[in-house]
Amino acid sequence: MTLSTILASLLTCLPARAQDASPPSAFQQHQPAIETAVDRALRYLASTQTEDGTFADSYGRSVGVVSLVGMSFLSAGHMPGYGEYAGNLKRCLDYVLDSQRPNGLLDKGDSGHGLMYAHTIATLFLSECSGMVDPETQERIDPVLARATKLILEAQSVPKNENHEGGWRYKPDSRDSDLSCSGWALMALRSAKLNGAFIPDEAINKAVRYVLRNHDREKGTFGYTDPWGHAETLTGCGLLCLALCGLHGEDSLQRAGDYLFQMRQQIVNNAHEYYANYYNAQGMFQLGGRHWAQYSDWMYGEYLPKQQSNGSWSNGRSGGTYGTAMMVLSFTVPYRQLPIYQRDETVDELP
Repeated sequence: MTLSTILASLLTCLPARAQDASPPSAFQQHQPAIETAVDRALRYLASTQTEDGTFADSYGRSVGVVSLVGMSFLSAGHMPGYGEYAGNLKRCLDYVLDSQRPNGLLDKGDSGHGLMYAHTIATLFLSECSGMVDPETQERIDPVLARATKLILEAQSVPKNENHEGGWRYKPDSRDSDLSCSGWALMALRSAKLNGAFIPDEAINKAVRYVLRNHDREKGTFGYTDPWGHAETLTGCGLLCLALCGLHGEDSLQRAGDYLFQMRQQIVNNAHEYYANYYNAQGMFQLGGRHWAQYSDWMYGEYLPKQQSNGSWSNGRSGGTYGTAMMVLSFTVPYRQLPIYQRDETVDELP
């Protein structure tokens, strides 16, 4: 399925009366530019990938970055084994599948101190690919994914004090936690659960309790290791975590959405800009309504003009591979091509 076909189906799936009565959404207003930008970004990523599946810039050999690129292709409707990016997706998959250590960790030795970041992102990628691939590739994915998911559960069970219990941090044996790493781990578990993996309810409940300990319900903020630190870049992460775990009805999530929109300009040129925007886009999409309408209009207006002539995004703090993959993933949230992008269908898309 081509990107044009996906976009056309999204625009035509609304009833004609609703289309006539409602003003165009931000997605509809920016649709031609979004389509062009995503296509240029994917061509950039494909052209800069090496034969072993990696990239030459910052962290380009990390299984986490390679996995983000793989999910970028998936998020735009490209599937393993089909179409112009089949070879790129295969190289991403092969690199990740060949990276597993005996203890289940997905790592090629290029993840620095952020082992669990790379591992959880790579686990999410494998889980999102599961069911989309040919039988032979599926046979390769199944045991690797099972061991990778088991390691995430084991890392959560490492004894920690009350403030850190239920979360994850940089290493499988870390005895502390932070919301940033925990967000990726929770996404990986949620994706695995959607695929039919046995994920104990208590593991999800423990993770939710950890997220809530980093949440200021009155202000709506979520922080790194408390409810306030780095709230401008992590509130989207916390919002998404709770939404994925079924807490859509929490009043404080509406306040989180309001906070994110008020603070939107503070993520621009932030060291964690692309990361923050990715989580903000996901979290606001889960809220739907005015929150998604306002944020998506700002996001497309802010970042479409910042795409570089070669199709990449880079803020100078990270290589073009990471920034470009994160922007594609942010732009394509409403395409719903990845299982992790699904949401409660009772949530309104338009205000």
